[in-house]
Amino acid sequence: MQTLSRILITVFVCLTIAAMPAFADDMKPGKGVTAQPARATWNTGFFQEALVRRGLEELGYTVKNPKDLANPIFYKSVALGDLDYWTNGWFPMHNAQLPKGFYDDADKYGYVVKAGGLQGYLVSKKEVEKFNIKSLEDFKRDEVKKAFDTNGDGKADLTACPPGWGCEQVIAHHMKVYGLEDYINPVKAAYEAGMASAIGNYKSGGPVFFYTWTPNWTVYKLKPGRDVMWINVPEIMPTEAQKTAEERMTVSGVEGAVSDPIKLGFVVSDIQIVANKKFIEKNPAAEKFFEVFSLPLPDINEQNTLMNEGQKSQKDIEKHVEAWIAKNKDKWNGWLAEARKAAK
Repeated sequence: MQTLSRILITVFVCLTIAAMPAFADDMKPGKGVTAQPARATWNTGFFQEALVRRGLEELGYTVKNPKDLANPIFYKSVALGDLDYWTNGWFPMHNAQLPKGFYDDADKYGYVVKAGGLQGYLVSKKEVEKFNIKSLEDFKRDEVKKAFDTNGDGKADLTACPPGWGCEQVIAHHMKVYGLEDYINPVKAAYEAGMASAIGNYKSGGPVFFYTWTPNWTVYKLKPGRDVMWINVPEIMPTEAQKTAEERMTVSGVEGAVSDPIKLGFVVSDIQIVANKKFIEKNPAAEKFFEVFSLPLPDINEQNTLMNEGQKSQKDIEKHVEAWIAKNKDKWNGWLAEARKAAK
């Protein structure tokens, strides 16, 4: 009887050992594959890149350090196959930067944040309610203009974009086409310094009027719906560059907006992963992970705030990744499970 038991145990152990490599391969479907990502030059996208990289590493991929690239260079490189993916695609904003025939060799996968790339104007909620502010047009009213005039020049002061930023040109367009040049003064100092001053004024009980985009630390410090409200442009009057995506300048369901839908005056973008098609064809686990990976915008804003407060080294970002995964373990493990299943 003892001999039979020993034989059965030996057989069980042998079968278990034989099955282990297959199980390990199921857990690491990317084993043996090296991926080369890129990363956008704006640091509000670094967190998303690091999370996706960590996911691929848990799936067994060897992922090289990302190459920081300007948008047009990335899109050309990923189409050529010199790079495999990035997490920083903004569409339709980036459409004009795609090379000819781009979709023959590369494509978009999933939504890091659907309609997450918002841009527009925010005003302190207290003043929105006090003066019934709905759009930029309301800054032509004397009492509104006076309330936001911080330097005594007779114009409302708007914390805007520094010279050379794309948003600077759109804001200048708005000032002109809506006839606001005599009523609003776009302050073009360094953005972080300008916003720090605006937030300080708000905390002292003063009004605030600023341009921002998401993801961004600004809307974590001043939360739409609680501290500030998104306001409308008077009507949609796009720049030449915006005309191809005019329908994306009005959006519904924006938290903390004075109206629903709201006319933002800027193109609303989906943030998506972009990858080379040959890489995707050979790596169904990576494709599935790209498709299911998605982040709540407030989570990105919170991480961006930590970076703004000084935690911006790569080591800091990796710690933020670990903290996010620990808080969202079930979701994270679910994404990995779907990716592993897709590879079978």
